[in-house]
Amino acid sequence: MLQTSQLSFERSAAFRLHNIDINIQPGEIVSLIGPNGSGKSTLLRVIARLISPDEGTVLLDGEEIVNMKTEDVAKKLAMLPQMNDHQLDLTVRELVEFGRYPHKKRSSRLSAEDEDIIDWALEVTGLTDMSGRVLPAMSGGERQRAWIAMAIAQRPKVLLLDEPTTYLDISHQLEVMELVHELNEKFGMTVVMVLHDINQAAQYSDRLIVLKRGEVHYDGIPQCVMCKEMFESIFEIDADIYRQNGKFFFTPNRLKK
Repeated sequence: MLQTSQLSFERSAAFRLHNIDINIQPGEIVSLIGPNGSGKSTLLRVIARLISPDEGTVLLDGEEIVNMKTEDVAKKLAMLPQMNDHQLDLTVRELVEFGRYPHKKRSSRLSAEDEDIIDWALEVTGLTDMSGRVLPAMSGGERQRAWIAMAIAQRPKVLLLDEPTTYLDISHQLEVMELVHELNEKFGMTVVMVLHDINQAAQYSDRLIVLKRGEVHYDGIPQCVMCKEMFESIFEIDADIYRQNGKFFFTPNRLKK
C-alpha cells in the first residue's frame, strides 16, 4: 500500500535521511521510533508529500505519489501533524467538515453523503455531543480527537500521525491510542505514526521501525525489535525487557558508558 525506495533527503550537513526503504502493508499499524533528530517526523512529511525528497520514490497503491493529483492523494492518505492551531475559532463540526474538501466539487456544497460521513467521524471519535463546541474551549485530548475526526472524514486508506499523544496526560494518551486501534481494527485503516513512548508503540503496533541519524536500523515485530541490543545501539541505555499478556515493554536502567 505504501512503499519508499532509496528515499534520501538532506536538510543540512548535520541532518539527512539516507536510502530509506520501507514497505507498509494494508491494515498494519507501524510506529516510527528513535532518538530526537533521527528523522522520524521528516520521513513522515516526505511520505505525505509535504517535503520533496532529493532522491528516491514514494509509492501509494503502486503509483508514484509525486505524480498524483493533490486531491487524489488526499482521498487515500491523511496526515495529522504534531502541532495544530488550537486557537482556531471553529466549532468541532466546522473543523471536521474540512476533511470532506478533497471529495467536493469546486464551489459545491456538502452533499448528504458528506454530512453522513461527518456524522460518522464525530461518532467514531466520541465527539457527537461536542460538535457545536469551539476548539479553544476544549481540553487537549478532546481537541486531538477533533483533529483525528477531521483526518478520518477524508476516508483515507492510510492515516499518518506525527506524535499524536504529545502534551497529553496519560489518560488522554491512552484515549487517543485506543481510538487509533479502533480505527485500524474496525475500519481497516493503515496507520503509520511517530511515537516517543516506546512502550506505547510496542503495545499498539504491528511493527516498529527504528531510525537513528536518518537511517533505518531495525524493522520488525515488537518482540524482535524490543531487545537489549537495540536500546544499547540506538538509545545508548541499558534496559530490561519484560513480557506481560503477550505485550512487550521495557524499563531503562542507566546510560551506557
